[in-house]
Formats: sequence, C-alpha cells, structure tokens
Amino acid sequence: MTSWQIVRLVAGTFILLSLALGIPGSPIFVSQWWLAFTAFVGANLLQSALTKWCMMESIQRKLGVKPGC
Repeated sequence: MTSWQIVRLVAGTFILLSLALGIPGSPIFVSQWWLAFTAFVGANLLQSALTKWCMMESIQRKLGVKPGC
C-alpha cells in the first residue's frame, strides 16, 4: 500500500470508530465527546487537501512507506 492509501484507510477507520463511540444509539456508545475526534479527523483531511501536506504521510515516508501518486 502507498502512503496516501494508508492515510485514507486510517482516517476512515477513525471516523467510523469515533462515530460508533459518540452516537447515543450505538451499541458501543461511550460519550458524545468522541464526536470531537470525528471533527478533528475531518479538519485534518480538509487541511491536507488545501495545503497539500499531511503529517501522517511525512511520518510514513520516514518509516519507509513508499509515497503514492
């Protein structure tokens, strides 16, 4: 997998998990504060789209993950 694929996989997983933990009707509900984490992930995706820089991709490249095109 390339770095951009991993970023999107992790972001999607974080969003779905934080929604499951933050929505009161969910069987694994913990607290509505988990919705703030959903907003944080969304804000980071927006920031990376506007600046063309993503911290997670930078970290992955240092770890040897091949960059995506």
